[in-house]
Amino acid sequence: MQVLKQFWRQITVAAIFIGLVITFVVILAVHNTAVVNIANVNIRQGPGMSYAIADSTNKGTKVHIMKRKNNWLYVRYADHKFGWIASWLVNEHNSQLTKTTKISEATIVLDAGHGGSDSGALSNQGKMEKTYTLRVAKAVAKKLRSAGAHVVMTRSNDSYVGLSARPEVANKLKADAFISFHFDSSPEKNTASGITTYYYHKSTSLALAQSLSNNVSTLPIPSKGVDFGDFLVIRENSVPSVLMELGYINDKSDFKTISSNRYPNEVAHAVYAGLTTYFANR
Repeated sequence: MQVLKQFWRQITVAAIFIGLVITFVVILAVHNTAVVNIANVNIRQGPGMSYAIADSTNKGTKVHIMKRKNNWLYVRYADHKFGWIASWLVNEHNSQLTKTTKISEATIVLDAGHGGSDSGALSNQGKMEKTYTLRVAKAVAKKLRSAGAHVVMTRSNDSYVGLSARPEVANKLKADAFISFHFDSSPEKNTASGITTYYYHKSTSLALAQSLSNNVSTLPIPSKGVDFGDFLVIRENSVPSVLMELGYINDKSDFKTISSNRYPNEVAHAVYAGLTTYFANR
């Protein structure tokens, strides 16, 4: 009888141990899986934007995290494929996501297009786009900061910033919005006018684009509305992001407004109003 009791005691201990192991494995599996949160995500050969693109995957794809390096994940996906993916492009199962509902709670990244050796487009008089994008970004930053927002600029002076580094700022911060400022240019001068607000990821960024576009309609340069734009700074962004072309720099009438002292502040008021509406409606 004593032998039988000892046998069942050993069986019970073994069962508890096995149960604990299974629980641990399940927990480990859950905390080492993630789901791609935007469309057309690149899988790279190494942990960084400089590595070649090996493959791509779609929104909703489940990946298994094998190891981590800085802000990159080495993952297994599609059962038998492996590669590196940026951690900010996936939602890990143990992450807690909250939504900001007002500017005073928001982290906003402002991107002054071009800079340094990259002049951007030129006006009819040879004035450089980079000068005016920075003026606008600074005015918008001042307005948003006065409303309590945490604002980060990809550049705050006439310096060169690579394209890939710009969305990376927003992705690392998990910003609430990313806005890139630019001025358009037509093949023939004085043949086009208007403001266009571009988005790439419909699910994350269309609402932001629409809200901003609705408010820039009050500016002296007419709005051409919202459009899809395949620009790296918004394509490689996992946060709500837009690129705004705030007029044609090589159009005489548009440039008169663009180069005026009042235009940056007018844009700042429009962007503030658009963001206020956007966050209130989230």
